[in-house]
Amino acid sequence: MDYDVKDISLAEKGRLRMEWAEMAMPVLRLIRDRFKKEKPLRGVRLSACLHVTTETAALMRALVTGGAEVALCASNPLSTQDDVAAYLVKELKIPVFAIKGEDSETYYNHIREALAFFPNITMDDGADLVSSFHFIALEKWGELIPSLRSWAKDLPATKRKEMIKRLIGGTEETTTGVIRLRSMEQNKVLRFPVIAVNDAETKHFFDNRYGTGQSTIDGILRATNRLMAGSHFVVSGYGWCGKGLALRAKGMGADVIVTEVSPLRALEAVMDGYRVLTMSEAAETGDIFCTVSGNTGVIRKEHFLKMKDGAIVANSGHFNVELDLEGLEKVTASRKRVRDFVEEFHLKNGRRIYVLGEGRLINLASAEGHPSSVMDMSFANQALSAEYLVKHHRTLERKVYPVPKAIDQEIARIKLRSMGIEIDQLTKEQERYLTSWEQGT
Repeated sequence: MDYDVKDISLAEKGRLRMEWAEMAMPVLRLIRDRFKKEKPLRGVRLSACLHVTTETAALMRALVTGGAEVALCASNPLSTQDDVAAYLVKELKIPVFAIKGEDSETYYNHIREALAFFPNITMDDGADLVSSFHFIALEKWGELIPSLRSWAKDLPATKRKEMIKRLIGGTEETTTGVIRLRSMEQNKVLRFPVIAVNDAETKHFFDNRYGTGQSTIDGILRATNRLMAGSHFVVSGYGWCGKGLALRAKGMGADVIVTEVSPLRALEAVMDGYRVLTMSEAAETGDIFCTVSGNTGVIRKEHFLKMKDGAIVANSGHFNVELDLEGLEKVTASRKRVRDFVEEFHLKNGRRIYVLGEGRLINLASAEGHPSSVMDMSFANQALSAEYLVKHHRTLERKVYPVPKAIDQEIARIKLRSMGIEIDQLTKEQERYLTSWEQGT
C-alpha cells in the first residue's frame, strides 16, 4: 500500500484521539453500525480530499465499514493531524497522503495520488480534487501544476478515459467548494453529479455557525494568547461562519465590527447589535481581524497600511486568498516568525502586522478544527450522501444537488435522540391543515 505520512509510529496516539472524538459522534456511530450490517458501499472506490483530523478518521472508519475502498489526501497544507494520518494507514489500511506543513508541490502530488486511485466517488472539501480531475478531463493542462500535468499527460488515453468513466458522483463539504462547483455547472463543464453537503441545514447551521465560531476563536487564542475582552474584533463576512465567529467574540467581551458587501447581511449584522464599517474604516480601528467571506482580496495592501501597530490578522475561510499576502509583502521591510503560527511583518511605515497560520484556516492551522459533536452531523451527511449516490447516480444529471431533505431531517432526529430530547409530532388534523387551502379565519 502506498502512503505518505509524517511518522507511522504516531498511530497509537492517533487511535486514542480518534476514539475520544468518536465518543461525541453518536449519529455517525449509528450509521456505521447499519453500514456494518448492510455494506451499502461494497465495491465502491472513494477518494477523499478532506482535513485529516480525528473526526475525518471517524468518517473514514464508517465508510470502510460500509464496504468502501478509500484513499485520503489533505484539503489544506496545515490542517493535517499527523498522528491521525498514521492511525488511518497502520490500523485501517487506508492509503493516506497528508503531512502537516507540506508545501504546495507536495499538496498537489498528494491530490494526484487520490486521483490515481481511480475512484467511483469523490469526497471534497474546497473542490481541489474535483477541479484537478476536471482540468485533466478537459485537457486544460495549463491549469495544472507541472507534476500533475506530467502524470496526466503520461497516462495512456485508455487509462484517462477509464478514470473519467469510473466517476459516478461526488460530495462537497464547504462553501468555497460549492461556489466552484456551481460555476462548473453553469459553464456546463461538470462531468458528474455532486451533492452539496455544505448546504444541508444540519451542516451549515451547526458546523459553520457553532463549529467555525468556537474553533476560530480557539485557533486565534492558541496562536497569540491575547486577551479578547476589550479588543476591537473585525469579522469580514457575515454568512453563517461570520455569524458564529461574531457571536463567540462578543461573548468573550470583544467590541465586534462587521464588514460586508451584501446589504442584507450588513443590515442583519446591525440588527444583531454589531457595528458595520467598510474595511477601509475598520482597518484603522481593529485590533484583531478575521476573514470568513469565501472570497479573494478581502484585506488588501491599502488596508494593511492603515492598521495599528501590532494588529493581528487571521483567516478562517477555506483558501488563504482572502488576505492579499503578496500586497502585504510589497509594503514590508522585514519579516520574522515570532511564535508558532505567528509571523511579524514589519512594514515600511514602521508598523508591525502579525499574520496567523500563513493566512490559512486558523482554526485548523493552530487548533484542532470543529468540535466532534458538530462534525458528527456534517460527516453523517457525507456518509449518507455517498450511499445515496451509489443508489441513485443513474437518475441524476451533471448538476450540483442539495442533500435530500429526508436525510437532513433524519440526521437532526437522530442527533436530538442522542441528546435525550423528544419533540412533538404533527397530528393528522395538523397535517391536513398544512396541505389544504380551504380553511381560513
